[in-house]
Formats: sequence, C-alpha cells, structure tokens
Amino acid sequence: MIKGIAVSSGIAFGQALKLQPYDNSLDYRLLPFSKISEEQQNFRDALQELVESLQDAGKNLSRESDNYQLIEADLLLLEDEELIHQIINSIRELQFSASAAVERVFEHQASELESLNDDYLASRADDVRGLGKRLISAINGTLGLDLSKLQNDTILLAQDITPAEFAILPLKRISGIVLQTGGLNSHTAILAKAAGIPALLSCHYQDQKIKNGDSLILDALSGELHVKPDEELQQILEEKYFQEAIRRQNLLAFKDKPVYTTDHHKVTLLANVGNLNEIKHLSDVGADGIGLFRTEFMVMNAKKIPDEQAQYLLYCNALQSLEGNIFTIRTLDIGADKELPSLSLDSEENPALGLRGIRYCLAHPELLRTQLRAVLRASYHGPIRLMFPMVNHVEEIDQIFAMVARCEKELHEEEMLFGEVSYGIVVETPAAVMNLDSMLDRLDFVSIGTNDLTQYAMAADRTNPSLNKDYPSFSPAILKLVKMTIDTAKSNNVRVALCGELASDPQIAPILVGMGLDELSVSLGSMLEIKSAICQCEYKQLKAKAKEILTHNRIESLQASLSENT
Repeated sequence: MIKGIAVSSGIAFGQALKLQPYDNSLDYRLLPFSKISEEQQNFRDALQELVESLQDAGKNLSRESDNYQLIEADLLLLEDEELIHQIINSIRELQFSASAAVERVFEHQASELESLNDDYLASRADDVRGLGKRLISAINGTLGLDLSKLQNDTILLAQDITPAEFAILPLKRISGIVLQTGGLNSHTAILAKAAGIPALLSCHYQDQKIKNGDSLILDALSGELHVKPDEELQQILEEKYFQEAIRRQNLLAFKDKPVYTTDHHKVTLLANVGNLNEIKHLSDVGADGIGLFRTEFMVMNAKKIPDEQAQYLLYCNALQSLEGNIFTIRTLDIGADKELPSLSLDSEENPALGLRGIRYCLAHPELLRTQLRAVLRASYHGPIRLMFPMVNHVEEIDQIFAMVARCEKELHEEEMLFGEVSYGIVVETPAAVMNLDSMLDRLDFVSIGTNDLTQYAMAADRTNPSLNKDYPSFSPAILKLVKMTIDTAKSNNVRVALCGELASDPQIAPILVGMGLDELSVSLGSMLEIKSAICQCEYKQLKAKAKEILTHNRIESLQASLSENT
C-alpha cells in the first residue's frame, strides 16, 4: 500500500498505465555511416507512433472543438513530404542523429513562419517548435501522453499532468489518476475534483516497480494506492466502494432542493467550471448558476487566443444553457505558471509572484480589450458578472474601468448592442484584503479565492505537497482574512462570494456561511455534498460556531473544533 494526498474522493478499480515524462534531449554526435539506415528507420517509427497517437486522441473530440483543430493542424505538418524529406536528408547527408535532424528542420520551419508578415502564421512558430519536441520525445522513447494505449478502466500514473494535457484526456476511459507531484490546491487537483475522478497526488509509487497492466485499487477516501491486491483486500474495498455508492445515491435527494438552513436562511450555491460541457451538467446537481468560469481553459490547447466573435459566441452559448441563472466570468488568469500554446510567455524565476492575472492582461491590453468587448456584447442577451483576478490596489481598478469605458464607447460608436455587466474582483492576496475598502465603490461584488490567498498569505507554494499539512487553507490566519473580507464588503453593501477549494470542504462550508458569505462556488463533484451539509445546519448555530472558530490560534485546536457537530 502506498500513501498519497486524496484530492477527489471515491474508489477506483483498474489497470495501471504509466505515462513517462517527455525526454527532449538531443544527440549531437556525428553518426557513423553504418548507423544511418537504422537512424532513418528510428525516425520513421517515431513519426508513425506520434501520428497514431494524435489520430487516436482526435477520435475522442468533437470536430468543431479547438483541440480537434489543433490535432488536425499537427497531423498536416507531420505528413508533409517535403518536411520528412529534409529530416531524412539531414540524417543521410549531414550524419545527424534523428533528434538533431528533427530539431534542425523544425526550427528552420518555425523561423520561416516568424519572418512572414502575417501575425497568425508567425504565431504558429511556437506550435511548430512544440510539435518538434514531441517528435523528439517519441524518438527518445518517451512520447508522454500516448492516448492510444488507454483502455477502459485505466488508472493513470504520471509524474505530473498539466492542465493542457488534462484537457485532452478521454475521461470516460479513466477510472483514477495517481501523480507523484501536486497538492490539495494544485491545478490538477482542481480539475480532477471537477471531473469527479478519484485522484491521489504526491504519491511516490516509483519504488514499487508498477508495470503497465498491473491491477490497482485507488482508495481516494483513505488516500491509499493498492498494487495487485489479494482477494481478501479486493472484497473489503469492493464493499467500501458499494457503501460509498449508496451514500452518493442518497445525496441525489438534494439535487433539486434550494439551499436553506433549517431556520430558512438562503444560501446561493454556484459552480466552478472551465468549459461549456461542464455548464450542461449544472442541472445534474441543482446549481444556482456559475460562480467561476475559468476562461483561460478555453485557450489551454488553442492555436491562438479566440477572437472577439468566438468569445462572444461562447458566452452566448453559456447564457442560453443557464436560462437566466448567475453567470460569473473570470477574465484570463494566465502567466508563466500556465503553459499556453497560443501565447509566448517569458519564463520567470518565480511565476507565482510575476506577471499573471490582471497584471498580464493590463500589460497586454489587446487581450483584455478583446475579452471585455465580447463580454459586453454577450451581456445584451443575459445577465453577466465579470471579475478580475489578482487585483491588489485601486490604481489597477482605475486602469480596468478606463478600459471598460473605452470598450463601451467603441461599441456605441459602432452601433453594437451591449447590456449592463456587474463587475467584481477576486480577492486572493493580503494586499487585496487590506485595500478592499478603497476599491468597493466601483464594485458590485467580490469573490474570495482562497487557493491563492493561502499561497500568498502563508508564503507556501500551492503546488508543493510537503507544505499542505502545515499550511492548510483552513488555518486561523486564512479564516481571519476571509472574515475581514466579508465584513469589509458587507459594511459597504457589496455582495461577497468564495470560489476557492475551501468552499468545497463539507466541514468548512457551513462555517463560511456562518461568517456571513452570500454565495459559495464549488466544484460540480462537491455540489451535492455541500448542499447536504448546509441544509442540515441552523444558521443561528453556524454564526455562533463561526465566531468560536475565529478565536482559535492553533491549527490543531481549530481542526478539533471543526470536527465537533455544528
């Protein structure tokens, strides 16, 4: 048995599939003539492997999706006879290794695109380089996410899976995910929870010599991975699985119920989503709408940032699905901590403290202008709330609303229809908490992002699993910052929500309601659990419990108090 951090509850049974990390290393040694024919065949084999992998991935995608178009463009390049000839010729005539030949030809291709007087073709240069690296990885025997080997009931094992890679996984075939890295608030944890896939992070399975096809049981209720379990353990965990299934079935009783405490205090319960497909499942859990639409996910694997019209249509489709319910869009939260093929992001020594969120968008105003215009136009068709991430001070608010005013003026002059948008910010730094009072006169609502608030307040990297235990989001300091934010917003008659993973914790969520939150925004997979937890509480008692919780200065005593019945 191997321990890990359970980030998405459930039990999964399946066969192991290990995803090897990419190896993009180059061999610059001169080939002996006797090895040229063998090296040419190595290249052709790797090329065929990559083509088949991309074709298999494309079968699981809609032909209209950006990811499908991305794969089609890659396949066209890989099947280019002239490009293949240049690589083969570099191996034969220049005695290059296959990896060095690929790097030479793909870099030349990328440089040619950059030299053209065409912004779109120039933007393709990074795509070409990225595809070349994948081909080099295939040559080195580490294709990475080789989706062609995925069978039904697969439990994926990997060092890490990026959000971009997660976006193209055929989730119907995956019963569980096990990663060597990551923590409770990492991007992969959030995505796994949203997809309802049992997952273990920071699970150091590499010493167990697990082979592809080995029988595994992933117990994300206890944070354990069992390799080749015997019959007795199999039966025990099957019974545990059935009991969990019954518990989840019982939660369905809350699906169509509005969220009220036992003494009739109304709580608005919203969903955190990243795409239109998730929006279609809101009715499955009876959400009141969307409290966080992560728009960066729409560009995670796109060749380029969607233009104004594409974004406008996306938001209109979402509005149509929501039928008048709350729709909260977060502007692009991008930076060097998230790889995007559509943007060339400069590497930063500390990306979490660098150019990200609203900082990046203000530094690249055309990105923000495009998104603002699309949102404004879509708001003519239904109510939209727009919030800006990583805002720290009133000067940023001034810049944002100056841009909003310019966009409204442009649309008016162009005789384009637009409605009224409600504006807010994501409070996710101590500076935002302290400066909130000076910003609220321009805002209609605020949403507290506890994932990053914890990281910045505790100086603890959210992706570092070794820090999760000592610096949890429910630590006294974080809860006090949350309470300060609520009180400041309430004193200015501004609505306040919380969209961090803290809201998805059934122990904490009722306490947050007792602190005075108007809204909680949680993952789809947590929605029914949170509904059940709140509906069984009395608001009067929750307020008293929240007051008592805030008196604790130690994590241990706070945790003990949370474990008591509210």
